[in-house]
Amino acid sequence: MENIVVGFDFSSGSANAVDLAIDIANRWHSDIHLVYVKEPNEDEAPIRAEIEQRIEAVRHLFKGIDMKYYLREGKVSEELAAQAKDDRSSLVIVGTHGMSGLKKSRIIGKNTYHTITEAKVPVLSVMEDYNFNKDLENIVLPIDSTATTRQKANIAEKFAQVFGSTIHILGLYTSDTKDIQGLVNNYAHQVSKHLSSHDIKCTTKFVDAHKNITQSTLDYANEIHADMIIIMTEQEKSFSNLLMGSFAQQMLNSSTIPVLSVQPKQINSESK
Repeated sequence: MENIVVGFDFSSGSANAVDLAIDIANRWHSDIHLVYVKEPNEDEAPIRAEIEQRIEAVRHLFKGIDMKYYLREGKVSEELAAQAKDDRSSLVIVGTHGMSGLKKSRIIGKNTYHTITEAKVPVLSVMEDYNFNKDLENIVLPIDSTATTRQKANIAEKFAQVFGSTIHILGLYTSDTKDIQGLVNNYAHQVSKHLSSHDIKCTTKFVDAHKNITQSTLDYANEIHADMIIIMTEQEKSFSNLLMGSFAQQMLNSSTIPVLSVQPKQINSESK
């Protein structure tokens, strides 16, 4: 059985992460491992009591799954990544603060980004004000000209299969060069063909993303009322990225929609 690691710190953002983890785990038939990263010399007894009480409060929602918890000490991102490695988990979920930033969690900002870069499995970040009123109906899958951009398709398919989601492939044109646009076209077509062959509902759209690929992605996601955006931690480089940070950083800072970040795997030139 697969495991899902969830960063937990009693904030509303991390509580949202737990709620979403239960929904995903029930569909994937996965167990959930909560991870609380404690401060040095922090008293464990009240932490354990509170976590155990909260687990019991949601146990009625479990459908053949289990939830355990672990207390670790160190840097949040490192400990979450280490737990995921120890558990051979398939997903890490972390909660982040909402756009208002009124409540500061210990698992936000740099901790979230560092978890994404350090974990060897996909990391799903969930905003504090995430809307749970509907399932993951619409998933945005940005496609650029990098060979690794297609690697997101497998995890997108996995979510779509259990949620009945429609995957919206978004081809990002970051250049007027025909060769670059041709790569985007080919990769988007390959992903569409793959998903369709597995009976996954999908659409394809191409947009001019010269100015900022993050904003282009978010504009489209908001237009279709997306419930999740799936990105690679490494994306095409552009001048705006150099000024504002990586694509993943920009998405975490700007998106009110859950963002699933996938680490690219090494590939050779023959697989392009």
